[in-house]
Amino acid sequence: MTDAVSGFVERLAAVPTVPGRNNFLDHTVPDNALRRRNLELYLQEMLDRAPKVLLLGEAPGFRGMRITGVPFTNRTMFQGPANGFGLFGPGKGYSLPADAAGVAAEPTATVMWDVLAELQFLPLLWSACPWHTHIPGKPQSNRTPTAADARLGTSFWQSLAELFHIDTVVAVGNVAHRSLMHSGLDVPKVRHPAHGGRSGFKNGLAELLEAGVISR
Repeated sequence: MTDAVSGFVERLAAVPTVPGRNNFLDHTVPDNALRRRNLELYLQEMLDRAPKVLLLGEAPGFRGMRITGVPFTNRTMFQGPANGFGLFGPGKGYSLPADAAGVAAEPTATVMWDVLAELQFLPLLWSACPWHTHIPGKPQSNRTPTAADARLGTSFWQSLAELFHIDTVVAVGNVAHRSLMHSGLDVPKVRHPAHGGRSGFKNGLAELLEAGVISR
């Protein structure tokens, strides 16, 4: 594991959990060590593949990255066969923490990777707010990140863009788009794949690929 990846994950893990925002990578929960390791594995493998496009989503869901530690994934991806890009699946080194048992798979993650496989397009995935935002007192819920949540996450996607030498950032949904605009970036936006957004998400990416705005 490169020092840059390990250092990034440790910096992310150092952000404290507060009411309504759970840092599922911090050192207060023993199982979070597995999530930190999973994230390091993902980032290192993606570094080796050298993607030039960053897809920036909104925030992890309680059935997705909150459980796995990896953006836009769910527990079934770690348990089933490797996806079309040879990521995840048995033998790749990923581990599920004990609290993953019985958690339903995050559907948005499945849609994300199905569409990327159909388009044969492998970008780096991340979120404007990389921690789980939820209704205070209800950890098994999802809450749209506030502008303050997204501002706190800005330096992290910026660090990844620098580390990966990203050429193009694409906003996935409105929260990410507003965050990027507040950072002074005029970037393309595609429909978020959640809540029936699959076709809009796929069509948006396909149009950007066809126009040469992003490349494989």
